[in-house]
Amino acid sequence: MLTESKTKISILCTSLGSGGAQKVISLLLHRLIHDYNVTLVLFYNTIHFPIPDEVNVIALNEEGKNNTHFMKLVDLFKFIRTYNRIIKQEDISISISFLAFPNLVNGVISTRNKELKTIISERGFPSDNTTSKLSYYISKLSYPVFYNKCDKLFSNSIHINKDLKDNFGITIPMEVIYNPIEIPKKLIDPKELITTDKHLNIITAGTLNTRKNQIMIIRALNENNTNDKLTILGEGHLLGYLTNEIAKRKLTNQVFLEGNVKNVNSYLLQSNCFVLSSFTEGFPNALMEAMAIGLPCISTNCLSGPLELLNDNEDIELTDGDFYIGKYGLLVNNDDHIGLSKALEFFRNNPTERERFSALSLQKASEYQLDSIYSRFKTFIQL
Repeated sequence: MLTESKTKISILCTSLGSGGAQKVISLLLHRLIHDYNVTLVLFYNTIHFPIPDEVNVIALNEEGKNNTHFMKLVDLFKFIRTYNRIIKQEDISISISFLAFPNLVNGVISTRNKELKTIISERGFPSDNTTSKLSYYISKLSYPVFYNKCDKLFSNSIHINKDLKDNFGITIPMEVIYNPIEIPKKLIDPKELITTDKHLNIITAGTLNTRKNQIMIIRALNENNTNDKLTILGEGHLLGYLTNEIAKRKLTNQVFLEGNVKNVNSYLLQSNCFVLSSFTEGFPNALMEAMAIGLPCISTNCLSGPLELLNDNEDIELTDGDFYIGKYGLLVNNDDHIGLSKALEFFRNNPTERERFSALSLQKASEYQLDSIYSRFKTFIQL
């Protein structure tokens, strides 16, 4: 039930499916309800994460997401019209959108409602986060027009904001607000990682697609020729390809494709090393969640997020075929399975380093606790 004394805000997103931005929204909703009357508007009625009962949820389309460019354009005009009506009916004062498509809608809405404060959130690295050349050109044309109609923007990486300014002509005020995290109740004890085991229990999590590049970890495992185990969490269109590659390398007893699981933490707790192999990220939730539970981590030095998490965003010199020992984890170049194999070897042969980086992961993750991030978010939307 809405309370009249609170400011009315809306959160706009494509859906609340199993993505990083959607998880951030879910976490923020649990704090926003104490300070605002909140309406959550979804383009498509897909809900994976919990929503507080106090939130007014409106789905604009009960059917699945349209994939053709023509139908996406049809949806865009339909959503603009419907969302504009919702803004007026619900008497919304602040409209906050997440992801590119909702951000464009918010930009159009801002021109029709002069009293409405519009805030947009970019969650991926724009120059590398487009699905096709057409999508890229549409972004280059539309972002400067519609993003700049809004009052301000926040992202989850310094590099995202720089890319928006340098390559997409964004001139509105921008700020970095990192993804929040809830520290798990059960954590890895760093001392337990000092073992005499001669193999690693490696884990990674993410959609099985080209961008996440899980094949890099499989190649590194094959390069090392050890008894290391690898658990891959997630589903996607490359499932068949990865299954065949695992079989071709005779790694079926070492690499396990577990699909989408709800008890991710239970898998993390059974591991002693996390690897992020992505070509590009917005801000890698999977890496942060692995750190929050106490896993020593290895990541590609992709844009954006890993350098901020693992080395306080301080630049590094990293050659192909090698790895870099950062402040909070190890970094390798994109798609460098040789460098990754050496990083894995470092953790395998140095249990005291596994313990050290486990403790450092816990230390770093504490900076991203939900209450702290929400406090910054609340200040940002109020100003």
